[in-house]
Amino acid sequence: MTDTATVTDIATEVAAVVDRARAAQAAVNDYTAEQVHELTTAVAYSVARKDRAEQLARLAVDEAGFGNYDDKVIKIERRVLGVLTDLRNTPTVGVVEEDPVRGLVKIAKPVGVVAALIPTTGPDATPPVKALWALAGRNAVVFAAHPRSAGTTRAVVDLMRAACEQVGAPADLIQVLPQPKIAATQALMQLADLIVATGGAGMVKAAYSSGTPAFGVGVGNCVHVVDETGDIADAAACIVVAKTFDHATSCLADNSVIVQDTVYDELRGKLASQGGHVCTPVQKVALQAAMWPDGGEIPCMAVIAKPAAHIAGLAGFEVPDGTTFLVVEEDGVGPEHPFSGEKLSVVLALYRYTGGIDAAVDLVNDITGYQGLGHTCGIHTSSDKAVDALAQGTRTARVLVNQNLNEGAGSARNGLPFTLSLSCGTWGGTITTENINARHFVNLTWVSRPITPRVIDADALFAGHVQRYGQ
Repeated sequence: MTDTATVTDIATEVAAVVDRARAAQAAVNDYTAEQVHELTTAVAYSVARKDRAEQLARLAVDEAGFGNYDDKVIKIERRVLGVLTDLRNTPTVGVVEEDPVRGLVKIAKPVGVVAALIPTTGPDATPPVKALWALAGRNAVVFAAHPRSAGTTRAVVDLMRAACEQVGAPADLIQVLPQPKIAATQALMQLADLIVATGGAGMVKAAYSSGTPAFGVGVGNCVHVVDETGDIADAAACIVVAKTFDHATSCLADNSVIVQDTVYDELRGKLASQGGHVCTPVQKVALQAAMWPDGGEIPCMAVIAKPAAHIAGLAGFEVPDGTTFLVVEEDGVGPEHPFSGEKLSVVLALYRYTGGIDAAVDLVNDITGYQGLGHTCGIHTSSDKAVDALAQGTRTARVLVNQNLNEGAGSARNGLPFTLSLSCGTWGGTITTENINARHFVNLTWVSRPITPRVIDADALFAGHVQRYGQ
């Protein structure tokens, strides 16, 4: 069979999948809010119940080799239950907003068929999160699995399809492409009505280049500032949680921590006492060679989401028992200092800054300007002025205050929407700075009624200008 024939066969196969998705979507196009509630509850339960979450977590670790089993169970439960909780307070069917003063009513309608691209590090929790968003808007969703973890994605999809049938909805509301191939994903993106892409920069760029409306994510490389007024013990605990959870598969895991000079030694000590191994200069050189053997900006696959002892072993040194992450002291930024970028591993770069918060803001901008522009930063401080300076002075979509950075994807103790797709605005090459959520999966019809005419007074509008600059 020729390559051309193969591509044609794949395109035909994908078209058949999308046709089934469109038929299924048409069957739920007029579902009521109550029916959507029943459907999303069933789908969430099918994967978040304890035995199913454990099954999927084990499969994900065994198949792809990223992260760890216990944390993946927590991730599935936390993300799925969090999204379902958000849906209870996020209307996505019929009239979703009314503004009598302005005479406006907004009506939510389905977008149609959603193409959902799944990263190899998230084949377990990412599909149900995206499925819940799609179903909340009465859409169908077709997943493009990553070849390395396609079996896990298929297992999740099978559970969710059975849940659809349990409540009388078409199973084809949720499908996965039969072949995890680039040609199949490209065909899907061209045929779908909306794309949501979570994964590497190449995947996101392909989604935006497909000609189909798309929501994408940006490069990670999150930075955490600790100033002299912060609770150092809490800061260390939060950094450790985010850095080590699921062996740092999350794009929100701390990559760099910027610490004010007067508390630097204290924080470094607390990190070391909580499982962090502070590398010597010689170990740092060896670690860099092991992580970037061929140069470039992306670490080699052998270290991604692997245990600290494994990574150290690749670099030729041993770490004490109980070591869960590696700390590299750094003072540079850019290609010549790869530890300043996103490391996709339990390796943390530690920076020292002197003076006030403005110096920290400048360093955050330098680091994210190299990689991670628009994503997320955080700060441990008791100064509102420091928070304002970081929020006003950085090009980041999320600023987490006295939290662990993983909470940027939504948390029981903050008001951010639960998500696994974190956009980074135009800074990071995406269309929004929001946490992608169910409201991004509907079209809105605006109904406008007449209101008492607003006064549009040209003299009043231009009075200040004329007074200052004249006629």
